[in-house]
Amino acid sequence: MRNEILLILSVVIIYGSVLLWYKLLGCKGLMAFTVLATISANIEVLILVNAFGMEQTLGNILFASTFLVTDILSEVSGKKAANQAVNIGILTSLTFIIISQSWLLYQPGANDWAHSSIVNIFSNTPRMMAASLIVYAISQKFDVWLYHKWWGLTKRLCGDSRRYLWLRNNGSTLLSQLLNTVLFTMGAFLGTYDTRTLISIMWASYVIFIFTSLADTPAVYLARRIRPVGEDAECA
Repeated sequence: MRNEILLILSVVIIYGSVLLWYKLLGCKGLMAFTVLATISANIEVLILVNAFGMEQTLGNILFASTFLVTDILSEVSGKKAANQAVNIGILTSLTFIIISQSWLLYQPGANDWAHSSIVNIFSNTPRMMAASLIVYAISQKFDVWLYHKWWGLTKRLCGDSRRYLWLRNNGSTLLSQLLNTVLFTMGAFLGTYDTRTLISIMWASYVIFIFTSLADTPAVYLARRIRPVGEDAECA
């Protein structure tokens, strides 16, 4: 149960950190958290653990927190701010990939002890890195677009822009995470594993994302209480 407890605690700590950064720094804090989460997730995703009866990579919760960030920004600052956070995440990921890969080109010194470990950690295949970056961009942009589509629908139905937050939050994130899961699995592993294994990988990944997506709904409600809709216009 150790891994399961740590994963649950990670959700609480990471989502709680998003709210803390937002309370202290506003939407600029969320932009900064996107940078932290993107870099950390690119490293953490290399770790495999067994939890809840499934073998899974770490990094899923950190990656899910970037969807929480864009949903909060969509809710309180608008579509432009949410897309800005996505663009920051894309640029951060691309820059980190380039920098981390450049480390592998250096000839280590005679007294170096870290280079072989760095090579083992960061020598990902180009296909894996390309799939990660492209799918991140597609799924995040789709999430922001769908969030505001749901928002327009619920506003027309009830005439109140504040109601049905849970619907636009879960309706956008769950579908975006499904798109992310399918595209990344196919982009990274198609031709490497048979169809049954690919489906198993998709299912295991999406189960985790269902949990993290549902768990971020209370966080979005809390964020709206911290800074009501329209109040945080500094990034709009």
